[in-house]
Amino acid sequence: MTPRETTAGGGAEDTSPVADLTYSAAGRELDGIIEEFEAGVVDVDRLVERLERATEIVDELDRRLRRTRLQVEELVPRLEAVGRTEVPGPAADGEEDDGDDGDSGDDGETDDTDDTPRGLF
Repeated sequence: MTPRETTAGGGAEDTSPVADLTYSAAGRELDGIIEEFEAGVVDVDRLVERLERATEIVDELDRRLRRTRLQVEELVPRLEAVGRTEVPGPAADGEEDDGDDGDSGDDGETDDTDDTPRGLF
C-alpha cells in the first residue's frame, strides 16, 4: 500500500505519520480536511477518523511552533550579544573618522586601555 489512499470523496489522503510530514505538507493536509468538512464530503463512517487526523496534525504543528519559538528565544540573545561586542565601523552620525586611534605616542602601537567602541556610550 502506498502512503496515499483515495477517499470516498475522490480526494487523496496522506496516511504517513504526521511527524514525518514537512510543516507545509501537514498544513496542506489540514487545509484539505477542513475543506472536506466545509463541503460536506466526509463519509459519516470516516468522520471520526478524519477528525482524529486533523487533531493529530494540529497537535504536531503546535509542538513544532513551540519548539521553534524556544529555539528563537535562545538564539536571539546570543545574536544580540554578538552585535554588542563587535566594534562598529566609521561613525554613523556623520562624523568622519580622523584616524586617531587614541594613541598619543609615535611608537606604532595602539592604545588598548579603552575597549569601549566609540559612538555606543
